Amino acid sequence: MTPDAQPAQPQKLQAQESRGGAAPAASRTTAGLIFGIGAYGLWGLLPLYFVTLTPAGPVEVVADRVVFSLVVCLVLMAVTRSWRSLAAVFRSRRSLGILTLAGVLIAANWLTYTYGVLSGQAIEAALGYFINPLVSVLLGVLVLKERLRPLQWAAVGIGFVAVLVLAIAYGRMPWIALILAFSFGFYGLVKNRVGATVDAVTSLTVETVVLTPLAVAAIVWLGVAGSLTLAGSGPGHFWLLAASGIVTATPLLFFGASARRLPMTTIGLLQYVAPLLQFIIATTILGEHMGPERWAGFGIVWLALIVLTADMLLAAQRRRSAVRAARARAADAAGVEPVA
Repeated sequence: MTPDAQPAQPQKLQAQESRGGAAPAASRTTAGLIFGIGAYGLWGLLPLYFVTLTPAGPVEVVADRVVFSLVVCLVLMAVTRSWRSLAAVFRSRRSLGILTLAGVLIAANWLTYTYGVLSGQAIEAALGYFINPLVSVLLGVLVLKERLRPLQWAAVGIGFVAVLVLAIAYGRMPWIALILAFSFGFYGLVKNRVGATVDAVTSLTVETVVLTPLAVAAIVWLGVAGSLTLAGSGPGHFWLLAASGIVTATPLLFFGASARRLPMTTIGLLQYVAPLLQFIIATTILGEHMGPERWAGFGIVWLALIVLTADMLLAAQRRRSAVRAARARAADAAGVEPVA
């Protein structure tokens, strides 16, 4: 090897490593997209599942969902041997308190959503999840004291106008949508407090453990009142309700697998899949009515989401440009070729 060839060798190796790493990265992204679409797709199909559970009412559906979700979570905990992480949460007052609050919020969210679908208001329920990203941005300002960019302020303002238009269209405030948006927004905020210290399965297990006494009490109360359908409407109905545990856990696991593989920008875009599917199902299969004034309100909501998405993409682009510039400066200072 000649002296002139020596400096070129690290560059060749670097290029080979870059080419070799491209395939695993692409595969990881593809898997993340599949898991993400699977998670939000399953959440989007929930209205079809809930309408098969009649004559069970919202309280029974949620109570059964909590109990059967706990069964599925305990099986997953046993398979993954995660008992230590579960015990660690119960030893930590802070983590247990946060996840207890998260459990109460998600129970309120489930109950409101189930009521919305079973009472023929699936469109308004879908609206809640369309509004949710705007609520999350608003909570960032009010609770976390974050500073919003101009486009984020514009999106929140447009969203506020949309709620007013929809209030006029419905003849009342769209309470189902607002409760869903704020309960899930606060749920995300609360879960953010435990961050990466508690994995998804352990977190859901703790939340269902906390809620199970209330769920069992509700089931007993419905049984005494003669309103319980779990065991009195045939084996098919029983197994449909029992499947709620799997229906709850599966998209959550898919989401966790997706979030580990995709940037938050992509996850932010995928989140619109669920309410869009719910909206399509409500207006086509469930046959709910959409008058011109409701279309106007939803149109304004979608405009707000377009503005919010544009801001998110621009911010991501600026971050990538800043990272590339920093790498270029570092490479220039070191006298080597920058790595893409």
